[in-house]
Amino acid sequence: MSGVLNTVDQRTNLVGENRLELLLFSLNSRQIFAINVFKVREVIKVPPLTKLPGSHHHITGVASLRGVSVPVIDLRAAIGFPPSRLENQEENLIITEYNRTVQGFLVGQVRNIVNTAWTEIQPPPKTAGRANYLTAITHVKDGEGLNIVEIIDVEKVLAQIIDYDISISEGVLDEDLSTQMVGRNVLIVDDSSTARSQVRGTLSQLGLNIIECRDGLEALRLLKGWCEEGKNVTEELLLMITDAEMPEMDGYKLTYEIRNDPRMKDLYITLNTSLSGSFNDAMVKKVGCDRFISKFQPDLLVEVAQDRLRQVLNK
Repeated sequence: MSGVLNTVDQRTNLVGENRLELLLFSLNSRQIFAINVFKVREVIKVPPLTKLPGSHHHITGVASLRGVSVPVIDLRAAIGFPPSRLENQEENLIITEYNRTVQGFLVGQVRNIVNTAWTEIQPPPKTAGRANYLTAITHVKDGEGLNIVEIIDVEKVLAQIIDYDISISEGVLDEDLSTQMVGRNVLIVDDSSTARSQVRGTLSQLGLNIIECRDGLEALRLLKGWCEEGKNVTEELLLMITDAEMPEMDGYKLTYEIRNDPRMKDLYITLNTSLSGSFNDAMVKKVGCDRFISKFQPDLLVEVAQDRLRQVLNK
């Protein structure tokens, strides 16, 4: 199984090229699911698990991996399927890092890794409703033909297990800026409705007006539309906060497109992503983001907004 991911560290050159690699797996059903390889640390057979009394009902137990305790989430149950621990069915553990936390996802068969472009990744159909656990879908070919692959909104899964507090710590708010903050616009670009809700809930406390887009292409079209109407994007928006991974156009490509359009090249852009790793710092410099923060940190979001407002006021 380690061979599936033995070149993960060499894959970071895909970031910024509007491409990604997906780890495909099943949940002991015919459906194929996926998550981004960048969020995967390793794939292993399920080790002995220790039960945690009082833990969330989707947490199967805790695995001890090289002396570190890692909570194991039954992914099948977490997205609304019957629990997956059935006899005579293959089980694997995908160890991931999201939002600065490490957790394992209990899955069925781990299939392979596919290289694709974000332009091939589509949002789930609107008829799927708001309760679904998908951020996107795509298609892959195999010996049996063309298969639908469902990309799981892991942030939504984690949000129902981990209590993400949107409260702002004492002393973070700058009272001298409070009246100047009210009514200013912030554009949030994220394919996860859960992530957008977290950022919106945090920044709305400052009196900021939140505009939302579900992917980079939608955001770029919005901004270009404003430019064509004669609007000054940097005057319309205090800043833009964008995710890295999104269908159709990722956050790096979005930033690149903005920086190469003279009409909006000075827009203040913060990359806010669950992706971890030092490559993010390099990518921020490469594509021209102003700030990078890892999800989900309410105090840092507030600090970014306040720092940007200070820049605007001091011009």
